[in-house]
Formats: sequence, structure tokens, C-alpha cells
Amino acid sequence: MKVSVVIPVYNGGDLWAECAESINQQRNLTFNVFVIDSSSTDNSQEISKKYNFNLIVIPKKEFNHGGTRNLGITLSHDSDIIVYLTQDAILNDSLALFKIVNIFRDKKISAVCGRQIPHVNSNLLAKHARIFNYPDSDILRTNKNKHTIGIKSVFMSNSFSAYLRKDLISVGGFPKKTILCEDMYVSATMLKNNYNTYYTSEAIVRHSHNYTARDELKRYFDIGVFHSMEPWIQNEFGGAGGEGYKYVISEVKYLYKNNKKLIPRSILNNTFKFLGMKLGSKYKYMPKKIINILSMHKGYWK
Repeated sequence: MKVSVVIPVYNGGDLWAECAESINQQRNLTFNVFVIDSSSTDNSQEISKKYNFNLIVIPKKEFNHGGTRNLGITLSHDSDIIVYLTQDAILNDSLALFKIVNIFRDKKISAVCGRQIPHVNSNLLAKHARIFNYPDSDILRTNKNKHTIGIKSVFMSNSFSAYLRKDLISVGGFPKKTILCEDMYVSATMLKNNYNTYYTSEAIVRHSHNYTARDELKRYFDIGVFHSMEPWIQNEFGGAGGEGYKYVISEVKYLYKNNKKLIPRSILNNTFKFLGMKLGSKYKYMPKKIINILSMHKGYWK
């Protein structure tokens, strides 16, 4: 099977350099790399050229989480599988791409979500987020077990994911314009249309963020906006409330063992997540000035 790797990039800096080198170190797999660069002003384009990646430069204002990745589908016209990465996701070993692509040996799998572990410099909150959201056991997600797994059945991250191109096209690709969660949207659409998806713990990238409480407020505001625009996902697969409660309890227990002093910060961050989600769900009633203050992805609103 022919494979393409698609990476949107904008001012990726040192992490993009590290990501590019990790791609260059891959073995046991032949693939093309398409970098869609949103007119970076740092040395990101030079890094892409250094590794002879296919470089496509678009105006910064044209970037969108869904639409830009749809461009990747077009660019990968002769591929069977498309692997998506983000500029800050570093392949953990030289077989990571082979491992995620190898899942498609099962003809009944349409999309695969890889595992994420924290960056070396991650704080304890970031470490716990990866431990909780990316377990060390594989999960097959189907339309039949969605009620057992709940909202986690549509969890997908384009920081490291792979799709059968024909199945991705058959469900309409990514939403042309979305504030974020284009990966969840496609995963949900696939399950709804009886395509199976898979979480693999064997294919791994290093990817995490040391978010502040303010960052979490903004990020979850955007997530709230997304679910307000796409209410069918939670209606079909369940809300995130139960998982959110489990997450908070798990994080407090984790910090109790590793650094009790961070528990107040954990409570603050999670409170801001909840507040951001609630505010985002009411974005329709807010003036644009307030939305721009609360949103992490401000370019979406222009």
C-alpha cells in the first residue's frame, strides 16, 4: 500500500526540526511527506527543504484545521493511507510509522489513532493527561460498542493518526471549516456509517503541552464551540461529563502520589476547563470582542 504523511506547519521552530528528523529516521516503510506550511516566518520552510519533503506554502489566513487537512487528501491522490502528524509530535522510534500503518492489515479498520506520551520537559499535569487519555492497551471502536465506550469511542488525534484514504473520502473528509476537533468529527462520522476505528498503543509519538489555567480556559472554550456546532456527536455517543469526572479524580490521585503541592493547581485548571466548555457552548450569545478574548484559535473568527 502507498503511504503519504501530511503535516501542517507554522513557525514550528525546534520541535518541527526534531519532528522532521524523527520522520527521516523511519524505516521498513516507503512514504511521501507533504508539508503544508502556512507562510512561516521562521526557518520552518528551510527545515522542510533540508529533508526534501514536498513543501506546499499557503497564506496564513487560509489555514483551517479541517480544510488544510483536506488539501492533504488531494495532495495524496495516489496513496492508499494518509498519516497525519502535527509539527510538535515527535515519532518515538524508527518504526512508529510502520506500526501505525501495519494496523491496516486488518481490512476492517478505516482509521487508527496512535499513542501519545509526554515530551521530556512536560510537567506532571501534562504527564497525567497523556497517561489518562492514551492507555497502554489497544482498543477496537465500532458502532456496536459505542454505548459501552461512550464518547471515548470517537476519540482521535491528528497529532498522530492514519486513515484509509478511500474511506476518509467516502465519509466526506474533514469538515471544511472547523475551529478544532476535525479528527473527532471524522471518527464519529466513520462510526456512524459503520466503519471501524482503532487505537493502537504500539505506535507512539511524544506530544504534550504544559498548559496554564488560562490556556485550558481558551482551549475548552473552543471545544465548547465545536460541540455547540456539532451537537449530534454527543447526542450519538454520549457527553464528556462522566469522563471529565474520572479525569479529575485520576489526576488528584496521581498528584497525591507524585507532588501534592500541585493539587490546587489541578483543581484550578480543571475548573477553568469546565468554565471554558460552558462559555464556549454559549458563544452564539456573545459579542465577537469577547469571543476573541476567550478563544485559543482566534484565526477561526476572522
